[in-house]
Amino acid sequence: MAITRTLAGLTLAAAAATLALTAPAHAAASAPWGPYYAPGQAAKATGTLTATGEDHADLPTADVVRVSGKVQDNTRGAACGWAVFRITYRSGDQLPNREHWARDCSYRTPKQFSFTYRHVYQVELKVCAERKAAKPSLNCLYAGTWKTLYLSK
Repeated sequence: MAITRTLAGLTLAAAAATLALTAPAHAAASAPWGPYYAPGQAAKATGTLTATGEDHADLPTADVVRVSGKVQDNTRGAACGWAVFRITYRSGDQLPNREHWARDCSYRTPKQFSFTYRHVYQVELKVCAERKAAKPSLNCLYAGTWKTLYLSK
């Protein structure tokens, strides 16, 4: 009887191992985010983030991260709504980051955006409302707190 239980246990363990090897290792993780607002609700951003192919071998990163959404300017003046993203990615054994932003300068008419990055470790967001410019100001980039949208585990 003990031999039968042991063989049954080994058979179940072998079946579980086989299932683990044949199951998709890199399932997609999709999640909505937002709404997030600039101070005084002068701008708003909302959207979804999809991470596929998380790899935990050396540095945990997602193979591909796709972010899509809308940014909306809620001011009547010359200000614009900014959704500023900080993307931390794997480059060799380093984790540098870069900014990606979307801007909307039309009062309460949301602008859609979408972008994709590879080998992503973390995605953070900051929403700002400020003057129209080619890129967000240093105040937008460095004042306040970043909201974490994705962190590879």
